[in-house]
Amino acid sequence: MNRAIVLGGSRGIGKAISDSLKSIDIDVFATSKNDIDTSNLDSVRKFLEKHNETEILVLNTGGPAPKPFLTVTEKDWKLYHNQLFLGFVTILQKIKVNDGGYIFLISSNVIKEPNSKLIISSAYRAAFAEVFKVLSKEYAQKNISCINIAPGPINTNRTQELIENIQEFEKTLPMRRLGEPEEIGNFVKSIIENKIKYLSGVTINFDGANSNYIF
Repeated sequence: MNRAIVLGGSRGIGKAISDSLKSIDIDVFATSKNDIDTSNLDSVRKFLEKHNETEILVLNTGGPAPKPFLTVTEKDWKLYHNQLFLGFVTILQKIKVNDGGYIFLISSNVIKEPNSKLIISSAYRAAFAEVFKVLSKEYAQKNISCINIAPGPINTNRTQELIENIQEFEKTLPMRRLGEPEEIGNFVKSIIENKIKYLSGVTINFDGANSNYIF
């Protein structure tokens, strides 16, 4: 049986991915913050002492609350530098993804359309996406597929925290609705279930046609 480690797997998109993978008989470890906190490098290292090998790895974590640039503190930068960047880097350096496996990064549409209210998230998610893209070439030599999923407005608690009036916001979207976490979960499942390997080193814009960029 294939194993999967899904970071942030106890809620939102991470939980949806975990549930979808369990439905195809994959042994899933859906982590919560009690298991691993990527903002705390000691927590990351402790986790990796026990969990250092897998076939499927999903890198997923929440992000900071919206803040104007001039109010962002040094403490904020350091915290999310670890949570959104260095914690993931450390995991990829220390964990073994077995040949023929998959690594999924759940990033955000802010890697392509930076958001002034989410400047910390925009900066560090984009930075790690660059690292992930570079590493995808090395992983490809072991037939490990690396896929960056960049969600747009998805129906999660975080979206509800960021958007004041969801119903009015939905009217501005091309599909007139938020995406559902299960749609991302089923997308990840379909890639693994159908053994799609040549799709690697790419960013999938999961946003219901809401973005304006072409690539």
